[in-house]
Amino acid sequence: MGKPAGYWVNKIRTSFKGGSSSSKSLDEGSASGSRKNDLKNSKNLKAGESNKNGEGGVQAESGRKVMVVVDTTSQSKNALQWALTHCVQDEDNITLLHVTRTPVGQAIDETQRERTSRAHEQVHPLKNFCQLKKPNVKTEIVVVETAEEKGKTIVEESKKQGAGVLVLGQRKRTSKWRVIWKWRRKGGMGGGVVEYCIHNSDCMAIAVRKKSNNGGYLITTKRHKDFWLLA
Repeated sequence: MGKPAGYWVNKIRTSFKGGSSSSKSLDEGSASGSRKNDLKNSKNLKAGESNKNGEGGVQAESGRKVMVVVDTTSQSKNALQWALTHCVQDEDNITLLHVTRTPVGQAIDETQRERTSRAHEQVHPLKNFCQLKKPNVKTEIVVVETAEEKGKTIVEESKKQGAGVLVLGQRKRTSKWRVIWKWRRKGGMGGGVVEYCIHNSDCMAIAVRKKSNNGGYLITTKRHKDFWLLA
C-alpha cells in the first residue's frame, strides 16, 4: 500500500523550508535517505545550529538565500507570492533575479547601465511586495544582462550568489506544447528555461504555477511534477 497523500504533502513542505543541503539530497539521493536528511536539516535550522562550512553558500546562523526569478509577468508574481508564503523564513534572505537579453550591436557600458537601471525600476515593486509581506527579511535585486541562453544564465547566477533554493514561475502548457517538449527531451534537445533550471541547478529548483480556479499551486521539482498544494 502506498503512503497517503497527506504524508507526501508534509514531506514536500518540509523540504521547501529546510536548508540547501537537504534540497540537494531530495533531488539526487534515494527517496528514503533524502526524506531523513530533509527532516534532520530542518530541525537543525530551527534549533539554530551553525553550518561552519556554509555548504551550498548557506549558513544556518544567517539562513538560506532564496532566489526568485522575476520579470513583469503574472507567473513571476505568483511564484514570488508562493515563495513568501511557503518557503521563506525570517532568517532567510531573498534575491530577486531579473535576467535581460543584450541587444544586438549595443555593447556600450553607459547604455548597459541605463538598461540595468530601467530593469531595476521594473521589478522594484516586487521588492516592495517582499518587504510588505516579510519586513524582517533582507531583499535584494540582481539584474543580469546576457547574450547567452536564459536558463544557463539563471543556473550560473544562482551558483554564484550561493542560492539555497531557486524559485521560478511557470505558465500553463497546452497539450500541443507538452507533446513537443517530450519529443525534444527524447531527442536530447532539452526543454524550456524552467526545465533546464530544474535539471541543472546545484540547489533545489522549484517551478510554481498557480491554478486558476481553486487557488492552489502546482509545484514541479526534479523529483515531483505538478504536485498540487492547496494553499
